Amino acid sequence: MIQSALSGDLPRSRILSFLLLAIFVALAFAPFLFSGSQPINTAAKICIFIVLVASYDLLLGYTGIVSFAHTMFFGIGGYGVGLALYGWGPTWTSAGLGLAIALVVGAVLAFVIGLLSLRVRAIFYAMITLAVASAFAILAGQLSEYTGGEDGRSFRVPPLLRPATVLFDVPFLGVRVDGRILSYYLVFFSALLLLLAALRIVNSPFGRVLQAIRENDFRAEALGYNVVYYRTVANCLAAGMAVLAGAMSAIWVRYTGPDTTLSFAIMLDILLMVVIGGMGTLYGAVIGAALFILAQNYLQKLMAIASEATASLPLIPHLLHPDRWLLWLGVLFILSVYFFPSGIVGKLREMERGR
Repeated sequence: MIQSALSGDLPRSRILSFLLLAIFVALAFAPFLFSGSQPINTAAKICIFIVLVASYDLLLGYTGIVSFAHTMFFGIGGYGVGLALYGWGPTWTSAGLGLAIALVVGAVLAFVIGLLSLRVRAIFYAMITLAVASAFAILAGQLSEYTGGEDGRSFRVPPLLRPATVLFDVPFLGVRVDGRILSYYLVFFSALLLLLAALRIVNSPFGRVLQAIRENDFRAEALGYNVVYYRTVANCLAAGMAVLAGAMSAIWVRYTGPDTTLSFAIMLDILLMVVIGGMGTLYGAVIGAALFILAQNYLQKLMAIASEATASLPLIPHLLHPDRWLLWLGVLFILSVYFFPSGIVGKLREMERGR
């Protein structure tokens, strides 16, 4: 049953299986295992970025396409749902219409970009997508009458998803089940279904063709496959997943703006997560997103504790000061690339084969 759910693509490593199971259990029961708002916010962000990173890995890892426009589709999803809820009222109909419009806009843009750009070689395509994404971000910032400009838009979600809504009078496992927890599980199960759908895609005949194109597009074309067609479809599928991730983010945060969806820093984070987890393996999206988001949220606190514990030593407390967390995050990334060139998932599978 598990093999069928995973489309036959098993982890193929006992350590990887344990890590994936631990992440799944932690995310599935996060509202009941951890107290406070930060842990559940961190868990929701991990779920959202698992979808976003998996969608980008469909392009980079499975098709060999380097795109810098992925946050544009993420932003389209966030703005589509957010502006619909802001302008048409906090109803499920508004959210559904906004999501449908965002999916159509994202698919059309991905199709046009694919047709116009995928005929060129890798670096030129990357530059074109970067230009399109930058133009979209500038446009979103300047159309302040509609998008809220640089300040973005805050909005209300449907009543069922609001923290004031209590679903059960009796607490479940000691926790009051309210609209905020329901919002979390909406994000969690959406992420789970999208990840399983992505696994189905990459392990289908279509996914095998994408991998063949990644390895040698000339040979794939010589075998009779229309490379531009397959790349364009992959671009549209990845864009659709990114749009859905943006919608999930908007519903959870109840805000949409350039910094939360369209920032180039998010694009760099996605690249780091793909590389850390392992390109060409969707399990890498789970591992990479979980490790990176946890480091973003808790590395500063750990460094503060370490700095206080080594206060009597020379130099070390200054190196471990919380303000230098980005420096150490960069060091951790360099070490992970050096010791795990094929990503954590690739390394764990190599270790399992070597036994």
